Amino acid sequence: MNPSRLQRLTEDISMTFFQRPFKHRVVFNNRLRTTGGRYMLGTHHIELNPKHYERFGEEELKAIIKHELCHYHLHIEGKGYRHKDKDFKQLLEKVGGARYCTAMPDQKNQTRTRHYYECSSCGAAFERKRRVNTEKFVCGRCGGTLKKIEESLDRV
Repeated sequence: MNPSRLQRLTEDISMTFFQRPFKHRVVFNNRLRTTGGRYMLGTHHIELNPKHYERFGEEELKAIIKHELCHYHLHIEGKGYRHKDKDFKQLLEKVGGARYCTAMPDQKNQTRTRHYYECSSCGAAFERKRRVNTEKFVCGRCGGTLKKIEESLDRV
């Protein structure tokens, strides 16, 4: 989908479902990995993940655009635009936008390194996605020193 068609589609969805114009820019951003789109608070622009359009089609893209337009219109009106806000949830329900975008198949099965630590005082075990600086951090239960046990590659 070319940029001008994407802009027109977003403007049409805005007028049809929100009865308000979309006066800013919408673009595809190839760097988005874990989300279908995002609304930029500072500039009011919307960025969309082109992979969702390529894999799931125009209907998925329209649902993502509706979601981002909910953020857009509520933010401009000074209402609750965040996911947890009642205004956002009600407007999203009203226009039929996607609460969550469809997960990309390759995103579900990413390999992640797991780091395992043990407290040398109380023996409590900790699993972390990121490494912990054992010289800086201590056990949350007893304040004892942590030692690294192992590192493994797990399928999530």
